[in-house]
Order: sequence, then C-alpha cells, then structure tokens
Amino acid sequence: MGLGPPPEHVCRAFGFSVDDAEPLRGGHAWRCGEVVLEGAHERSYAVWLASTMTALDEAVDPAELRVARPVRSSDGRWVVGGWRARRHLSGAPDERGEQSVLTAVRLHQAMATLRRPEPPSVPDAVFATAERLAWGERYQALDESRGGRLFEILALACRPTALPPGLVHGALFGALLFDDAGPPGLVDFVPCWRPVEWGVALTAVDALVAGADSELLRRWAHLPEWPQLLLRAVLCRLAEHALDPYSPASRLDDLRRAAKEVTQLL
Repeated sequence: MGLGPPPEHVCRAFGFSVDDAEPLRGGHAWRCGEVVLEGAHERSYAVWLASTMTALDEAVDPAELRVARPVRSSDGRWVVGGWRARRHLSGAPDERGEQSVLTAVRLHQAMATLRRPEPPSVPDAVFATAERLAWGERYQALDESRGGRLFEILALACRPTALPPGLVHGALFGALLFDDAGPPGLVDFVPCWRPVEWGVALTAVDALVAGADSELLRRWAHLPEWPQLLLRAVLCRLAEHALDPYSPASRLDDLRRAAKEVTQLL
C-alpha cells in the first residue's frame, strides 16, 4: 500500500503546494515538478542518507552517474514531518546487467574516497538480517521450501575473506534509472558495511537473477575474491527471499539458477 499525499505543511516547507503533487511508484513517492517527496520513517537514517547522497553527488563524474541530490527544506532541514525530498531524475528501471555492474564499480570507487562513517541501522529489517546470515554473523533456520536448504548447502563453501570493509550499496540494481539520453541515475541507497567489492557482486547476482547471461560473472572475475563475494551475495538474496513472505515463489527458481552459475566459479 502506498503513502497518501504529503501534508500541506510538508509541501510548503519544500517550496510547493500539495495540489501540485502527483504519485509515483504506486504512491510510495510524490513528485512536484523537479522535486520528489518520499517517506522518511527513520529520521537518523534519512539524515545520514541525505548527507551521504549529497557527498556522493559531488564525488562522482556526472558523465558516468546522475545522483538524485537531496533537497533541504526552506529552514534547512533534511526531514520534515516524516518526509524527505530529492531532485527528480528522468528515466525508468531497466534490467541492464552489464551497465549496472559497471556503474556499481564506479560508484563504489567514488564512495571509497568519501570516508563516510559506518551507516546507522537500515530500516529494511529483512535485508539487515539476510546480510548478517550471509556473512555468518547470525544463525537462523530458514524455511526449506523457500530456499533454506539451498542456503545451508551453499554456506558450507564459504571461506574467510581478507578484504577491508567500507560503505556498500546493498541494492543498487533496483535503485538505478536508465535514460538513453544520459548516464544511469541513482535514486536510493541501501547501505551496509562490507568489502566494497561485495556491492558489485550483489549487483551482478541481481542482474543474473533478472535474466543476464552468466558470462557477466566471468567478465568481472579479476576483482579480488570474486567467487566468495558472489557466493555471499547469493546467500544474502536467498535469505531475503526466505524471510520475505511477499517474495514470489518463482523467484526461487531464478535464485537457484544464479546459485548454479556462481558455484561453477568456486
């Protein structure tokens, strides 16, 4: 279920009227001209996100990536009445595997220069739990019929990695907009604190699940500890599927196919 329109006082704080607002993505966001309003249920996270996206916008090459820069209210706040604002970017989601992985590499290279603090807790509890399960920091039995048995089998192949942690985008594949007139646009950020190459691995696995050719994985095999990072990316997505009651059953078939391709690289 989407959000209702933002209250009038929120709209005024960001410089427009609620009469100008039109729903996006089924009402999960509202657009007013060049500004998009989205719900900000965790204020500390929303403030951190706004600061990070602003810094990222200044760090990336605009010819390679467009960043939806956050917008402050008229009195300088990032969050007003449980809402945050960002610039509108043209484009639409598209399953462009190769371009998404290349964008992931460029994005994480730029983030490595930001020296951002470790992010606060992510509001997405399913992802937060799945991430910890994938990295062996938590144990929880998963429903076998939703991928739990496959998770247990694959987890046996995990080996320690020596890569240092950094700021990682945990869901880049679904946060990109593509416009043929320009570079991809980044509209959201799901942060975690892992080896930065894992963000690339997650993007590659998501592209594979969406139907990309398995050669995509091999084209990036020069990245350090690539097979192990891919394995943990598959484990994370398997755990998310098992934990999320709304994840469609058909997704498990796609995850099994992705897991098969990844295990061939181990």
